[in-house]
Amino acid sequence: MIRNDSARIDPKRRATIDYKKKQFATPSYQQQDYPHRLNLYHVPPTAEIRLEDFEQWAIDRLRILAELEACSFRNKTPAETAEHIKPLLDKWLRLDANSSSAQGCTDTRLQDQRRKDHYSHFILRLAFSSTEDLRRRFTRVEGALFRLRFQTENARERQDFVASLSLDWEAVSDQEKCILAQDLLNATPNLKKSDIEDGGWFKVDFETVTELVEARRIFVKGGKAYVPSKEQMSIVLAGFHDRLEQGLELTARALPRLDEDDRLSPILNHLSNNFAIPDSTLADSDTALSGATINASSIDLLSAHFPLCMRNLHMTLRKNNHLKHFGRLQYTLFLKGLGLTMEDCLIFWRQSFKLITDETFNKEYRYNIRHTYGDVGGDAVRRGRGYSPFSCQKILTEHPPGSGESHGCPYRHFSVDNLTSLLQVTGVNDRDVLRGVKEDVDKKRFHIACNRVFEWAHKTEIRQVKDDGTWKTADLDTIVHPNTYFKRSYLLKRGLAGDSGQSQADNMEM
Repeated sequence: MIRNDSARIDPKRRATIDYKKKQFATPSYQQQDYPHRLNLYHVPPTAEIRLEDFEQWAIDRLRILAELEACSFRNKTPAETAEHIKPLLDKWLRLDANSSSAQGCTDTRLQDQRRKDHYSHFILRLAFSSTEDLRRRFTRVEGALFRLRFQTENARERQDFVASLSLDWEAVSDQEKCILAQDLLNATPNLKKSDIEDGGWFKVDFETVTELVEARRIFVKGGKAYVPSKEQMSIVLAGFHDRLEQGLELTARALPRLDEDDRLSPILNHLSNNFAIPDSTLADSDTALSGATINASSIDLLSAHFPLCMRNLHMTLRKNNHLKHFGRLQYTLFLKGLGLTMEDCLIFWRQSFKLITDETFNKEYRYNIRHTYGDVGGDAVRRGRGYSPFSCQKILTEHPPGSGESHGCPYRHFSVDNLTSLLQVTGVNDRDVLRGVKEDVDKKRFHIACNRVFEWAHKTEIRQVKDDGTWKTADLDTIVHPNTYFKRSYLLKRGLAGDSGQSQADNMEM
């Protein structure tokens, strides 16, 4: 027998809302304030922003995360990473402390900075929650960014932020501190007796601070870890990681609903594809080299500054007097990015194709070169002055080389043996560098392998400009474009430190 529950509502008598009224109902937004510079990103943003800001804010944050991941791959120390990232943060994702303004946290400038930080985090959370690998990498680099900001935060504002959190910890009483004083002193390195009496202590589950337990820097008893206040960053960081992982899982479940919005899906897909290697384009200012003679006869001399992908194309061209279509396209756009004019480019290719007649060259190759420069073709091509040089991301992901083709990225498309042979031919004989390149390639960190070779080949010059202070840290950020590789190599080898040019980050576009 079924018992009737008076509290239950008969489904036939339940009030229903017309789905049309529900779909077009006026949404209610929650105005959010940002009293602290730091943020655990627990509450998602709900106000409206422009679609242009949606994309640009995410791109700016992605630049920072990509550089943080590159610093990790290149085994930079925390101090080196902080020094490298600081100017980039100031430029792309600046967050000033409350003490920087007389109005405090109510300053419009501070609120705008924190709003951009808040929204950009959740936009990238949408982009990187689709797969387990993306979620893991996003959590790692966001944790590194939060740690960096926490360490550089003003002490007073940091304490105010920690006090505002609802973290699962319990303050240790003075009586318990007295009882465990000797154990705390023995288990905690570099701890004085006065620190036990005067300092604050917290008691948390030991799983929360596995980093401290692994390093044997805290006392554990009865499943509880006794953490001094100076180590509270580990507790806050663990809470940040837990909340972010839970948020990413919830976001992954909601992703199918976004497929209906054809405005956001392409942006999010592009952002997730560019997480490994940020895409970039070159502005006109990045092609100009003061004091450089770039014409058809100087390419052989300049090839010493080419990245491995372009150097392989140049060597193949000189060996075979020919390149197939995608090889010609990739190399022509690179030469165009160097500042080679269309007339000189036509001369260069005609001189390189020694085995064909002028009639064959004019019939089969001349038009394609002019089209690349935007001299012929449709209106859109001419207005855009042709095509832009390929970035590392485009070379890695589009048109993989087939049999007899030489384009692409050697770090990705060559076997390890062929890659090692090519590096040795170009003068890279250091065993440690070759071993590091092999490890990077095995882990699919192709742009890091290229940067490793660059840093080895220019180690003396890089050390000099760092010691002299003639180049900013942003001028030595991770290379993600072949033309940036050439320009930086040329300037370092020629000693033109005063004309380091804009960082490639100035011209990055996703």
